[in-house]
Amino acid sequence: MDQSRLFLTSQDILEKDFKIDTRGYRPQEVDKFLDLIIKDYEEMHSMIRDLEREKKQLIEDNINLKQEVRNLKTKLEVLSENEGSGNSSNADVLRRISKLEKIIYGKE
Repeated sequence: MDQSRLFLTSQDILEKDFKIDTRGYRPQEVDKFLDLIIKDYEEMHSMIRDLEREKKQLIEDNINLKQEVRNLKTKLEVLSENEGSGNSSNADVLRRISKLEKIIYGKE
């Protein structure tokens, strides 16, 4: 994750001191709210790390699947070339049997 785009870290929020004015906010309320922000901020970072790990795994899976597809295409091409050189496939044999049955039994 690119931390350089973030303005604050959870530590920056924790250590932030505000000047107290005569009509300022209650420091306890500000502290409680900042504590909630810190928890959310840390949870967000945790979620981002988890998503980055998941993304990395998905990219690796995608690469592996693409390689598997390439291998299967190569095998299919080899089988197609062999089929064209006189070796009949099961589908071709079934088509021939079906045609012969139509001729013999008169089914159409």
